[in-house]
Amino acid sequence: MKSIPILLRLQRLLCLLCVLFAGGCDKLPRGVEFVGEWGGKGVGPGQFLYVEDIAFQQGGDILVSDALRADIQVFSPLGEFLASFGGSADNPALLEKPEGLAVDTQGNIWVSDYLSGQIQKYSSNYQHLASYSELGTEPGQTMEAEFMTITPDGRLYLAEAGNSRVSIYGLDGVFQFSFGRAGTLHGEMLRPEAIKQSNKGHIVVSDFGNHRIQVFDAEGKYLRSFGSQGSGRGQLRRPTGLAIDRHDNLYVADSGNDRIVVFDSKGKFSYAFGEQGARQGRFSNLHGLAIDEQGFLYVADTGNHRIQKFRLPTTPPNKEIRSR
Repeated sequence: MKSIPILLRLQRLLCLLCVLFAGGCDKLPRGVEFVGEWGGKGVGPGQFLYVEDIAFQQGGDILVSDALRADIQVFSPLGEFLASFGGSADNPALLEKPEGLAVDTQGNIWVSDYLSGQIQKYSSNYQHLASYSELGTEPGQTMEAEFMTITPDGRLYLAEAGNSRVSIYGLDGVFQFSFGRAGTLHGEMLRPEAIKQSNKGHIVVSDFGNHRIQVFDAEGKYLRSFGSQGSGRGQLRRPTGLAIDRHDNLYVADSGNDRIVVFDSKGKFSYAFGEQGARQGRFSNLHGLAIDEQGFLYVADTGNHRIQKFRLPTTPPNKEIRSR
């Protein structure tokens, strides 16, 4: 327990030495600060094979899904490995390819399974409680289930890549409705990846195949979209994970450009940081994002088999800085 803060202080010292003597740490926008990282490729405790999504338990511990390990690992906010659950086997309590994570107000943990089509429910101490849904294209079934979110009114919104739609369930597991279909028009989607609710109650979807963000009301009515295919300011290539801070700024994992792109509450480009690489502040094949109550951003840096943690600015710097 006491060794983790020491490790983080050493990481900061090493980063400072890199800047002073070797230029080995990347420059970040003003106010964005690299805090630490953990992981490494492997199947041991705290290691990753294909990290997907990130969520927080009520006490602040961090849940991380791994599609290839087929489990969920639990970490302290400082990156200390605490526990794991799931794992692939012929057992309804276990997982085949876990992707999305969400935690309800009772502390229960919800996991979407890409291969089985099921939504699994676990208690706050990682005991399996129930399984919902199944693989398919009919209403209430899921196909290639991705990330999800639970809203304060007790709805679970799930992005389905295989069905190019968003499906909504109650926390009793009963299917309610869905919206979206495959296409490029407003309200249509191509393999949506992630979904979050803004502080205004709007549903924000990363439209992976259309390289854009779409915004809907809680009932699935299309409101607006922003972003276009490319690598310029405010452009995206295959957006994946999403996170929203308390000011309704939207953070997008821009996987095709290996960077984090930030938009304000109206969808206007604010700033971006990162590029392809393995150094601190660089990324490879980005997936899930999450922001905790203290304002730290956690990044699923999938291609580098790690989680990176950043302190975010209280005021957006309004510029993009590429790594050196």
